[in-house]
Amino acid sequence: MDRRAFIAAIGAVVVGGAGYELRRLTQDHSAPQGTVGSSSATSAPHELDAFITPNDSFYRIDTVLGSVPNISANDWSLKIHGMVDRTLVVTMADLAAMNQVEHVITLGCVSNPVGGDEIGTAQWGGVLLSDVLAHAGVKSGAEQLVTRSQDGWTCGTPVSAVMDGRPAMLVTHMNGEPLPAKHGFPVRMVVPGLFGYVSATKWIVDMELTTWDAFDAYWVSNGWAKQAPILTSSRIDSPRTGARLAAGQTVRIGGFAWAPRSGVAQVQVRVDGGSWNDAVIGEHDTGDAWAQWSWEWTPAGGAHVLEVRCIDAQGHAQEETVRPEVPSGATGLHSVRIKAV
Repeated sequence: MDRRAFIAAIGAVVVGGAGYELRRLTQDHSAPQGTVGSSSATSAPHELDAFITPNDSFYRIDTVLGSVPNISANDWSLKIHGMVDRTLVVTMADLAAMNQVEHVITLGCVSNPVGGDEIGTAQWGGVLLSDVLAHAGVKSGAEQLVTRSQDGWTCGTPVSAVMDGRPAMLVTHMNGEPLPAKHGFPVRMVVPGLFGYVSATKWIVDMELTTWDAFDAYWVSNGWAKQAPILTSSRIDSPRTGARLAAGQTVRIGGFAWAPRSGVAQVQVRVDGGSWNDAVIGEHDTGDAWAQWSWEWTPAGGAHVLEVRCIDAQGHAQEETVRPEVPSGATGLHSVRIKAV
């Protein structure tokens, strides 16, 4: 079954995360059971989502069809092997002894359609993956970091994306709480700037450094791209398609934009295919997190189409050509249709 069909079959759900005191997890904190359900990431027709996505409304997509893996933090370990100077078995106590960090990072799914909600931002807490790999020693020629979940799912991440200074992490906390079971308790991986299927292994238990030719991860073997950076994009959250606005009264249009690694420099809105208008960019953290934006508009009576685009810090506007999600993410402009009366 291809990815879109699979996701349609199981539904989408949510996740969240940030870092608190890791030693809390070294107690016998077994993850509760949970199952995949339908996405709860919805908003009122004229209400912006929060900049930080709450744990209970963060999207979730995985291949677990029944109960999620139930792993005790005391029993958890991660084997690191392959093209390394020394094979390691890392425990929760080992992670607890390392420098703890927190970073606000936007995570998105390659299957997210333009304007979709399979994307969210959380404050993730844990340790830098580069710090962990420094203990193993990465050998020259290692290109791909193959990670395996407790349930057998595999993920292939560019070694360069882990070692280039971005805050790639082994995550133990989301938004100040231990990882929820459905989001990878006790440890998951998060790499800024990459779609989840090549970066965000949950219930992680194995890590092998190898080459691209040596292995194709789960979704790659199903026709998706090996390397998949999150694409610069934007969406309109308010108003939603079908909204009825008061003609002649000023309304605030708003939503989110993201330009991973580079950062959001400009967001623009246009009405009925006219000229682009600069929006006000509100709260945002770094290039690793999305930005909120707003634009005030006084609609004339009648039907209207609103469109939005994002321009990154390098001056590159998001791709307007419509492209499907397969194999490396959808492109195009998000639009909403409203009526002013």
